[in-house]
Amino acid sequence: MTCGVFRVPCTVEHQAEIFGGPISTEPRINDRIRVPEVRLVGPNGEQVGIVSIGDALKLAQESDLDLVEVAATARPPVCKLMDYGKFKYESAMKAREARRNQAHTIIKEIKLRPKIDPHDYETKKGHVVRFLKAGDKVKVTIMFRGREQSRPELGFRLLQRLAEDVTELGFVESQPKQDGRNMIMVIGPHKKKAEARAEKAAARAHRGDDSTDGSAGELDEQPPATSV
Repeated sequence: MTCGVFRVPCTVEHQAEIFGGPISTEPRINDRIRVPEVRLVGPNGEQVGIVSIGDALKLAQESDLDLVEVAATARPPVCKLMDYGKFKYESAMKAREARRNQAHTIIKEIKLRPKIDPHDYETKKGHVVRFLKAGDKVKVTIMFRGREQSRPELGFRLLQRLAEDVTELGFVESQPKQDGRNMIMVIGPHKKKAEARAEKAAARAHRGDDSTDGSAGELDEQPPATSV
């Protein structure tokens, strides 16, 4: 876009300075729509056709709705009859719900030694299982010390064993690789974070229902109170 008779490029900031404020990104509604005619869409999505702006505003007033420009670059612009206040509120609620349900993948880390004893291995594997069930990735690090560094195959076999033990819950996202004195592998969950969270909430609700039913059953079995 250019400004003035010299056709100088006009930035958004320059436009704001010229017109006295920031440029609105919201659609034009009702009297702010300054075109001779529009392609009108009804409140239920039905096509009304091309009508004059006066007729469109009259229909909006008779329907107790707003005339909202939904496609300003079309020729003629496309406008829809709607309750704009309700539309903005519902859009804000949907955006808020989407943000709340947005899954943020977290990478947990488990550290093992090449010659880990069976009990410690089962404990560490339990942590990996818990993380994968929660929808989190797991970074498994094998730490080599001293002469262990000359036996990288020990770490590789241990990582393979762990991956096989949790194959129902996760998959190897990053194959084992040497990183200095360590060997690293990343296991990703089969379930997404949002799915794991939803299942956990459903299980919690189910347990609550069972508890309520059990309490009700106990009350029904109690003998009637005796009047004195």
